[in-house]
Amino acid sequence: MFIVFFRAVILYVVIVVSMRLMGKRQLGELQPSELVITVLLSNIATLPVESPNIPMIMGVIPIFTLVSLDVVLSHISLRSRKVRKAICGSAKILISDGQIDQKTMKDLRFSVDDLMQSLRSQQIFDISQVQLAVVETTGKISVYQKQPYRNVTCEDMKIKGESTDPPQLIIDSGKLIPGALEGIGFDRRWLDSTLKAHGSRLSDVFLMTCDSSGKHVIIPFERQAKGL
Repeated sequence: MFIVFFRAVILYVVIVVSMRLMGKRQLGELQPSELVITVLLSNIATLPVESPNIPMIMGVIPIFTLVSLDVVLSHISLRSRKVRKAICGSAKILISDGQIDQKTMKDLRFSVDDLMQSLRSQQIFDISQVQLAVVETTGKISVYQKQPYRNVTCEDMKIKGESTDPPQLIIDSGKLIPGALEGIGFDRRWLDSTLKAHGSRLSDVFLMTCDSSGKHVIIPFERQAKGL
């Protein structure tokens, strides 16, 4: 029993490291090659756990071989558009100038229900509002609406403003996030004085966000909030 537990822990660590090497993607965003490798990794990892007679090395080596192959192919595809197209495919236009390309839908085996579901997921319930729709290599549909149905922007309203980065998380559950202050141009001295002005200490703060202008939000732990 201990051997099975030990093998499971080792393989768990190996899989986590492998997935980190492959990069961060959600399951629905995986390219075909990445999805194949992910499925193979899960199958290979179960063999040494289910069969204690199989040496651990027989599971670890194939895992790192597949991951290494994926990393190498990723680097090659970054340098060669032809390789990238062969491995990942290319985006396909489903709707152009408001007209549905039925041949492309048939080639991709995309049904009308698939198309309508994808549009509804983007809060579009009337297909006549769509100017352009593109099927990405991950299978997701990107939509560009016709002019009358697009959201009004500041540029449309001739409103001038400064483009700034959104607020960053500075404190999480009473702990300062390393590098967060430097990322928005502040230091620990500024943080201490800001917390002091709010009558708080670092350990009292449940969450704090701040942007490069110094605008911040401080949320204390519930026990402190009740005490106030």
